[in-house]
Amino acid sequence: MIGLLMTIFSPIIGGLISGVERVVKARMQSRVGPPILQPFYDFFKLMDKRPIMIHSFHASMGVMYFISAWFAFAVLMLGNDLLIAVFFHVISILALSMGAFSVRSSYSIIGAMRELIHLASYEPVVILCVVGLYLSTGSFDISVILSSSNAPIFTLPLLFFAFVGAIPMMLHKSPFDVAEAHQEIIGGPDIEYSGPFYEAVYTGRWIENVFVYFLVFLFGGGNFILGAFLVVATFLLVTLIDNSTARLDYQRMLKFAWVILIPMAVFNIFFLALGGN
Repeated sequence: MIGLLMTIFSPIIGGLISGVERVVKARMQSRVGPPILQPFYDFFKLMDKRPIMIHSFHASMGVMYFISAWFAFAVLMLGNDLLIAVFFHVISILALSMGAFSVRSSYSIIGAMRELIHLASYEPVVILCVVGLYLSTGSFDISVILSSSNAPIFTLPLLFFAFVGAIPMMLHKSPFDVAEAHQEIIGGPDIEYSGPFYEAVYTGRWIENVFVYFLVFLFGGGNFILGAFLVVATFLLVTLIDNSTARLDYQRMLKFAWVILIPMAVFNIFFLALGGN
């Protein structure tokens, strides 16, 4: 029942996370900042705007991004297979990219290309997280992971730090916000969406926030207090990094993922598997 309610209200939870993030960033910059509910004010403002559809496929891919992201989180909250949740998350990113590729805007196309580079950078780390959680708890099932007496963070510290390093890529935060890059491509894959169609993409970003931080929560296993601490600490760290770094180019993002993060994760999984045998 709790999982179902969390799934239904995940857009609201994601909106609150976005609002808190904006307040925290403002405090770090010695500003007052917007109210916590500002994302919802933006949401209702988008509802009042006149929808401008470039073509039906582009609009439908924006909606598909939202639906797939919601399905990915629903799989997590309803205690199903972690691999299936990751599969739906990949579908959501591919839907957004296909929609961006379908229009003639150079900003949108470049953003779509960079979105796929994001996917190639962080997705191997996410898959390795799934493998590591399986080795640590003996199951891909979310309910089993959340009832594990051994918190995976203690057997997968390097993998956890690798995943934290990949979060700015997943959530388009500095220094890895290359797909949106407002100073270069004015929003990238989102640029040609407007009104309720952009609202779908906007809300899908909220759900993606909840999805990512729930993966962090899984590293606490059955210790929910530890899981909550990991989420809060990771949120503050990612926000601090986003607030204090400049954007890097996509080549450096790929190098960071494939030269540092992925080897860290593989090293941790190798020794966990070796110890298990």
